[in-house]
Amino acid sequence: MSSATTSTDVTSVPATRGIDEDERARLDAAIDDLEAGARTWSALSVGQRATLLRAVRTAVAASAEEWAHTAAASKGLSGSHPLRGEEWLSGPYSVLGALDAYAETLSRLADGRNPLEGIRIDRAPGGRARVHAFPLTGLDKILLSGFTGEVWLEPGTTPRTARAAAGLAQRSPQESGGVGLVLGAGNVTSIPVLDVLYELLAHNRTALLKVNPTQDALVPVFEHAFAALIEPGFLRIVRGGGDVGAYLTGHKRLGHVHITGSAATFDAITWGPRDAAATARRRREDRPLLKKPITAELGGVSPIIVVPGEWTQADLRFHAEHIATMRLQNCGHNCIAGQIVIMSSDWAQADAFRAALRRAYAKAPERPIWYPGSTSRMQQANDDYPDALVLGDRLLVEIGADDDATALENTEYFAPVLGVVSLPGQGQEFLDAAVAHANDKLQGTLGANLLIDPATQRSLGTGFERSITELRYGSIAINAWTAFGFITPTLTWGAFPGNTLQDVGSGLGVVHNALLLDRVERSVLRGPFRPFPRSLPVANGGGRFTILPKPPWFVTARTGAVVSEGLTRFRANGGVLGLAKTLLQALRA
Repeated sequence: MSSATTSTDVTSVPATRGIDEDERARLDAAIDDLEAGARTWSALSVGQRATLLRAVRTAVAASAEEWAHTAAASKGLSGSHPLRGEEWLSGPYSVLGALDAYAETLSRLADGRNPLEGIRIDRAPGGRARVHAFPLTGLDKILLSGFTGEVWLEPGTTPRTARAAAGLAQRSPQESGGVGLVLGAGNVTSIPVLDVLYELLAHNRTALLKVNPTQDALVPVFEHAFAALIEPGFLRIVRGGGDVGAYLTGHKRLGHVHITGSAATFDAITWGPRDAAATARRRREDRPLLKKPITAELGGVSPIIVVPGEWTQADLRFHAEHIATMRLQNCGHNCIAGQIVIMSSDWAQADAFRAALRRAYAKAPERPIWYPGSTSRMQQANDDYPDALVLGDRLLVEIGADDDATALENTEYFAPVLGVVSLPGQGQEFLDAAVAHANDKLQGTLGANLLIDPATQRSLGTGFERSITELRYGSIAINAWTAFGFITPTLTWGAFPGNTLQDVGSGLGVVHNALLLDRVERSVLRGPFRPFPRSLPVANGGGRFTILPKPPWFVTARTGAVVSEGLTRFRANGGVLGLAKTLLQALRA
């Protein structure tokens, strides 16, 4: 990953200056509390843990409005900004869903049932077990109709072994995992607390959360929302910059580190930040500076593969807006923001789609570029591609036959920069070439997106599933965006397996995973190609039916803010009347 990539604060890199005695005492006291909390946690039954999660849920629901408003304000979004709904969905909505899913898993275990009881498991290509992990509730089946999600386990797993291992550390709750450090991301407000929940539930580790300075304003919200975890010593939250991060990563009483951020920060923590020659020597000799295990989610350059077919004008417009959303949501400050569109130079509709993409990318609402360092990365992209289209506050880089795509394909700009590359071919030939290009040319393996119309997918037959199997990414979204997988708690989130400390790529390990599955390889999300009402059977060409019109997370959804807020309030508190009003607003998107 490029050193420019930074989805956590770059000051987490160990710093040259130390912390004072008062700060050291404060941090050590927090670790004391967490060590005592680890003993308490080990004494709780799984049923008691489920009850505790429900108490946390109540507090998160009560904090949802303050959470969303604080997050929006911290990113420069006013109370009337059309994109303020992003902070409802990517903040409290995501956490409420995770708490519900984890509580269900723990309740099943407490009742002597398997977490996968009643959940279909079959075979994916290549000798893999495949868990059909979404939707699992009647409400999700209705509100998110047309979307399904699968977790593929590593080759060699079977449905029987999948069920036998489900539950992870909650199968032996009395075995403590000690105390871990979570270095929180600064771009999406649910990430730090979702990482804390996974530490507690997948590993039986109490957690010291160091928030990114960009989220300092949310600390009071977190302290209220997660008081039920803080009071017994299961969680402590601290602020600080690189000096605090350096002290904590080297602390002997913290047994594990988890980071969501950049490969540069990861490497500085693992191998050392200063002496290049010494760092290189440690890498060669496999002598990391960090003397404890580390897991990480580190982003990458995400592809959007557009498979050629016969699309209507409405299809062209819808998926151009879909791609604009993948890049521009949160101003592109997402580890999973789509960055490279891969399309066919032989597609008869290629020019029409390019034109639709330019329009959609240009007309999305403007917003501040707020993440630290993003302005300089925009300038880097300008320098890399001086002929790029400047569309308001964003860049569109259309790679021509004589252009060099190397910078675009190997730099996670973490800013509103979208590239388009073309490959020859149609049908399976194009799809195979696009998959190989994504695997071999693009940096990282976190997430890949693929758009394909129903008729073309049917014509490819088994070749389509073969191509999905060959796509080496930890999250794959078909006619959807992988961010949907991020907020779906029963799916998993993390890089494709195989990275190492020496070559960390998009990271090590997974998070979310509310079914607590072992030996995870990837999650595959499938969505409808056409929204309602074009998803009706008469118009859909054999595709998936959905009741969703333009989804509220689209940056071009006119009612996205009010629908996102309404869905979060319904997730928090229920209420059929409020849901009905929200759905009526959704129809106006």
